[in-house]
Amino acid sequence: MPTESGVVAIIPARWASTRFPGKPLAQIKKKPMIQWVVEQAQKVSRIAEVIVATDDDRILDAVTAFGGKAVKTSQDHTTGSDRIAEVASGLNCDIVVNIQGDEPLIPPENIEQVIDCLDKDPALNVATLMMAVHESDEIIDPNVVKVVTNQKGRALFFSRSAIPFHRDEWKNGWPENISKSKEAGMSRVFKHVGLYAYRRSFLLDFTRMPPTPLEQLEKLEQLRILEHGYPIQVEITEKISMGVDRIEDLDKIERFLDKQGSK
Repeated sequence: MPTESGVVAIIPARWASTRFPGKPLAQIKKKPMIQWVVEQAQKVSRIAEVIVATDDDRILDAVTAFGGKAVKTSQDHTTGSDRIAEVASGLNCDIVVNIQGDEPLIPPENIEQVIDCLDKDPALNVATLMMAVHESDEIIDPNVVKVVTNQKGRALFFSRSAIPFHRDEWKNGWPENISKSKEAGMSRVFKHVGLYAYRRSFLLDFTRMPPTPLEQLEKLEQLRILEHGYPIQVEITEKISMGVDRIEDLDKIERFLDKQGSK
């Protein structure tokens, strides 16, 4: 039976991963990582329901075991957006929040912020976040997606390259001088925080749109939205979310929790 609510959070969680197979079930303080994500999302009062969208019975069973809700999806999806759209197609809600399944400490405030973006502008279909880059290595790291916006906070472009390029500051030896300095210009470089709030109807339309040239070059599906002429609102957050890309990152998360006094 369809869910009737204003806001639903959907967490895509697949088993296969080139660098870290089975990542959603990696243990953090004796709990699977996906449970941490679900529990963080459940702290947001606006969210009526949190659903894990997975292609694997092991993840489905683990979520059910800790009392969460999971839905089995097709194994043919190539993106997380496609996976959440399959689940959203069976829901009756206004807003769908796409929360990454590998961010066990995602701040609830960030989730609330993207929902508020859509509340403030009824004509807006999708919102996401960015935060200032302060580490030089992140500017030249293609795994850190950068974003530039117009003066109203609408995304102009997302890229794995360093954007904007500070011609006057970086003209003598870029990118070498970036890795050796902490110039003030870094504060004008922003990295994308992979959290989205969609109007449900737009999410379904977006995932039916054909892939676009820039999307395929950068391997960034949000560029499909821009290339088809739709705006993306991007707001600044200062709330850090620690993601897990590799097994080694689990130790970093646990050390952080130890400092916070978490059990």
